[in-house]
Amino acid sequence: MSEQTPRRIAPIISVAVAAVMVFFIGILAITSNDKAETATTPLLLKPAPEISSTTYDGDLFLLSRRRGSWVVLNFFNSTCVPCKREHPELVKFFKTQEALDGTGAELYTIVNDDDEQAVRDFFDESGGGWPIIRDEDANISVDYGVAQVPETWLISPTGVVAQRFTGQITAELLGSAITSMTQDSGS
Repeated sequence: MSEQTPRRIAPIISVAVAAVMVFFIGILAITSNDKAETATTPLLLKPAPEISSTTYDGDLFLLSRRRGSWVVLNFFNSTCVPCKREHPELVKFFKTQEALDGTGAELYTIVNDDDEQAVRDFFDESGGGWPIIRDEDANISVDYGVAQVPETWLISPTGVVAQRFTGQITAELLGSAITSMTQDSGS
């Protein structure tokens, strides 16, 4: 074998390796979890873990005080691309619920391990208007078993975990899930 052969093969091997890498990156991009899916949880149909924290506005937040209303908990991070993509849907959901004059679901964003100013800037630029809850020690995320943001939880008016969604949620999916569960329970 001549000294020229390895030099000729090296570019071919490099191109082949690059092609395989592009193929795998393409597969990962196609199969990414951008759509919301219901997810199992041992908390389903059990009392929701209590949340005791403060909002970015400095108000005390206790989940137990929200009984009587549907509560939507959306776990968020300002550097999370799917979180940013789903945000317009949350704004749409919030406005729809707000128009129900006090009978709509309450929406809360829960933030762990993020820069508070970055979150405030994102909400200022992208809209919102609902409370943002601090999860400074990650206890809320741990109690709910949040594996990856975005993740959205529905808590029934009785304080029971009704549904868990992983991935990006839509206003329509949230609204129809609440409507369906309300009709099923007869309330």
